[in-house]
Amino acid sequence: MPTKNPRINVVVEKPLYIALQDLAEDEGISVSMLMRDLVKEAIDIREDRALSDFATEREQDFDRSQALSHEDVWN
Repeated sequence: MPTKNPRINVVVEKPLYIALQDLAEDEGISVSMLMRDLVKEAIDIREDRALSDFATEREQDFDRSQALSHEDVWN
């Protein structure tokens, strides 16, 4: 059945392919669906890491004397 979703071809080494097949079989899904889920998870992890780095940078530059109080923000 044709799909409207874009496709990506990925070339992997034989041991990695076998591991992916085993994982997909264990989860009862296709290798394609497993790869889609793993890519989504990897993107989420990278996004979390980038946001964490951004927060750490902002935290280091934080000056409490210039910060607004809770009341100042909501008034």
